Amino acid sequence: MTAPARAALVAVATLLAPGVPQVAEHAAAAFDDQDAFLRAHAARLDERGIDEPFPLLPWIALVDVLTDHGLLAEFDGKEDPGEIVGGLRALRSAPAGDDPWTSLATSELSTYDFLEHAGNRLHDNGTALVVLDIESDCYPLVLVPAERGDELVGLAAAAGFAAEVLRRPS
Repeated sequence: MTAPARAALVAVATLLAPGVPQVAEHAAAAFDDQDAFLRAHAARLDERGIDEPFPLLPWIALVDVLTDHGLLAEFDGKEDPGEIVGGLRALRSAPAGDDPWTSLATSELSTYDFLEHAGNRLHDNGTALVVLDIESDCYPLVLVPAERGDELVGLAAAAGFAAEVLRRPS
């Protein structure tokens, strides 16, 4: 991995956790020395079945530390919409005020369809719903100002990882 990729990873962490430098430090540590990071965080990584270096480790480290700081909610692929709404509302980055997307909580939509619809409603009100792809059947979700969603996706790609702003095509 390269210095520009590391810089992009740190930029993602900084965008998602402004004012919380520990997030960027944690992701950078996983990027800089995977063996040392694995030793230092063995118990936590074992919960994910990770016990050796691999390319996604810094991205997963970022997901975990964002979760620890209340900035990411992770849901499985068959999650109840009400659980997703509750988890997203609890994020420190959740929009204040009325949630125009929470009426979807009682819907019968599949998880992905729900996320696209919720993403549309959030985006229309100034917030982007973004999934950080960890190549799993889960959805690690973050909320950022809508005008920063594409920037986040671009920085993730520059770091060698994938992120997607969730919206249903119009």
